[in-house]
Amino acid sequence: MAFTVLIPARLASTRLPNKPLADIAGLPMVVRVAQRAAQSAASQVVVACDSPQIVAACQAHGISAVLTKADHPSGSDRLAQACDLLGLADDSIVVNVQGDEPLIDPLLINAVAEVLMRQPQAAMGTAAHAIDNAADLANPNVVKVVLDAASNALYFSRSPIPYNRDGHPLAPAALRHVGIYSYRVGFLRQFPQLPQAPMELAESLEQLRALWHGHRIAVHVAANAPGPGVDTPQDLERVRALFKAG
Repeated sequence: MAFTVLIPARLASTRLPNKPLADIAGLPMVVRVAQRAAQSAASQVVVACDSPQIVAACQAHGISAVLTKADHPSGSDRLAQACDLLGLADDSIVVNVQGDEPLIDPLLINAVAEVLMRQPQAAMGTAAHAIDNAADLANPNVVKVVLDAASNALYFSRSPIPYNRDGHPLAPAALRHVGIYSYRVGFLRQFPQLPQAPMELAESLEQLRALWHGHRIAVHVAANAPGPGVDTPQDLERVRALFKAG
């Protein structure tokens, strides 16, 4: 199994300034993420960042990094440029691991790469897990996904889907989308040039652009929820406590 992990990292963050460089048990967060990703089966792990400070922090700890343009409008644009900088072939597979996931499971990274390898018609892969409480199902910040018979995504939404109108006992369980993606590099190079989709704009979910244009997204259904990411100062303190305890 040959694939590359790319970790996009931006120095600017509205809720948590300099987030990639935030200290977690003596190491910058982006380094913690890369170290976890290195425990996967990836052939290489590379940070794709917008700042020489992040490059320097990575290099100081033996992590590969490439400097991309600072004004990319989206993470997929940054990843596409990283693929060009690394000279990756169109038929290569990359896994996008977010730079604020210091507890990412290496086995989940492998699974998201494998689900794309097993489904040659799919352009992307991602992950989901079962939702076990009504609050998450109703929460618009929890993105839901429904699948077809071959475990490809039919739709992603912030609304509760599927809606079990009559309480049918065989209705599929609601699934929470996990924000990790695998891509075929040729598609990743094409994706930023695709026109935005109306439903993407309505839901503010970039992956809906792929579905709108007829591309398949294969979904790995994980047994458990992933570890917590870091979006806010409170998240950062929680993750620091977990590292200190562990």
